[in-house]
Amino acid sequence: MTLLRGVKRSALIGIAVPVLVILTAISTLAETSPSPSASGGASGARGALPGDPTAGGTLFSQAGCATCHGAALTGGIGPALNPIVKFSSVPNPLDQTYLIQTITNGRTPQAGDGYTTPMPAKGGDSALTDQNIRDLAAFIIQQNQIPGGAPLPAGELAKLTIIWVLIGIGAMSVITYLLAQYNMRWIARRAAARNK
Repeated sequence: MTLLRGVKRSALIGIAVPVLVILTAISTLAETSPSPSASGGASGARGALPGDPTAGGTLFSQAGCATCHGAALTGGIGPALNPIVKFSSVPNPLDQTYLIQTITNGRTPQAGDGYTTPMPAKGGDSALTDQNIRDLAAFIIQQNQIPGGAPLPAGELAKLTIIWVLIGIGAMSVITYLLAQYNMRWIARRAAARNK
């Protein structure tokens, strides 16, 4: 009866822990609160930022910029925006005037750029307003000012957290199992020593 009660308790714990981890993961992935960022009046590459970097971050995902430049601004079809690629023909790629003009008018690849795909005007989204473009430029400038690169998007951070939590739970389970086996052998040896 005691063994059966112990098995039920172990089964309950074995089910409860993964359920708690899954619920935590779901709640973490469901949270979409934006990361704290500077307002439009924060210092940029050349003085004040041209727009609101928080709005620019939202636009970056919604307008499809991430399709070419990567969700973490690390590049792909288009060049990386954090750290921003420095083309030989561009003295300061973080100059807000250059960024606004490039987003507004697009950019044709030049010899030595390493990219052959042209950037369409407004990234192919004709609905972008002048304010939207200033916000996107502010977002790019701000992300390049963060030490160590851009922060991970919330979804990626949640996935990494879940992976490490699961690895920790797995490691703790293995250690617990090994200690339980050692204790059972120790108890068996003590019982054998008493019976002698």
